[in-house]
Amino acid sequence: MCAEALATDPLRRRAQQLGFDLIGVTPADPLQAADFFARWVALGFAGAMGYLERGIDRRRDLARLVPGARSVICLGMHYPMVDDRDPNSIRSVDGESPKGRVAGYALGDDYHDIVQARARSVLEEVQRIDPTSEGRCFVDTAPVLERELGQRAGLGWWGKNTCLINKHRGSAFFLAEIVTTASLHVDRPATDHCGTCTHCLDACPTDAFPEPYVLDARRCISYLTIELRGPIPRHLRSSMGEWIFGCDICQDVCPWNRRAPTPVVEDLTSRMELATPDLLELLELDDEGFRRRFRNHPIKRTKRVGLLRNVAVAIGNVGGDSCVPVLARVLSHEPAALVRGHVAWALGNIGSQDAFDTLRAARNGEADRSVVEEIDAALARQSRLDDPDN
Repeated sequence: MCAEALATDPLRRRAQQLGFDLIGVTPADPLQAADFFARWVALGFAGAMGYLERGIDRRRDLARLVPGARSVICLGMHYPMVDDRDPNSIRSVDGESPKGRVAGYALGDDYHDIVQARARSVLEEVQRIDPTSEGRCFVDTAPVLERELGQRAGLGWWGKNTCLINKHRGSAFFLAEIVTTASLHVDRPATDHCGTCTHCLDACPTDAFPEPYVLDARRCISYLTIELRGPIPRHLRSSMGEWIFGCDICQDVCPWNRRAPTPVVEDLTSRMELATPDLLELLELDDEGFRRRFRNHPIKRTKRVGLLRNVAVAIGNVGGDSCVPVLARVLSHEPAALVRGHVAWALGNIGSQDAFDTLRAARNGEADRSVVEEIDAALARQSRLDDPDN
């Protein structure tokens, strides 16, 4: 490839103009991580994400996506890291509504649209340099093992928290790949700089890392709040804190993110008010309100019912007795059993007399068996609290 490889300086300049912070190039060789990925899925770590079981061969061979592929351009674009939120400010005090937390990547408009459009402009530059070339852009839109590609292209190394980490820019960046038939100069692979640090592993409140460099998605707050469609396992809810969409804990504590720059693409910081959203307000969103508020936003992926399920858990973790009237209204009038069940858990976790009275009143009129089970489990908490031997 090197004898006929094209220089990439014009691509780098164009990528920087478009707001990309990182760019690297690697050969479109077979991907070794495909075997690791297949084992990871086989161990059940993908949880309910059954779609990840499909397309293993395509993940291994990029020519299955772009026939004749010779090079992969890897791009990184930063999203905001919001690590200065006072933990005490999220709890309900003196009747104020508790606040939630949303992952930094979701504090702007939908990144798929933003990053994809800019990646296409870089592809146009490739085709200007080599008019005979063909290529495709991917931003979470195909079975691409982007972390191995990013490491091979020099963007960063695969960290113990399973994020791609750049030595100078941290890990808070979106990834995009351009697979092209053009032959381009390639970059040196990145090397691992995690060393003996275990901050991310130690900080995870749900113990989602069975070992360094391996994530059990079934215990990850991001998976639980975004990918999981059914009830959140009860034994994990109290550990989820105030997170209602995604989680940044394993990145917040990473020393390399102390150097993370401010994003330059304004569309990725256009929803900063979601950094600490009002949980009681969100819990009473109707369908129209949800669509209006989260149009062109990553949160629309959870749909209204999924978001309200998450909000109920967060209220149970950081709310107080002042939240009970709103929880009572939702428990009585919310049509989705999934939401009602998690509201029942929230009332039990708040654990006030008003909360338990609300649960007992609701049980008499509740017809859904799953919600009744949640109410009974929440009321059993009162029995344990009242038992002096517990």
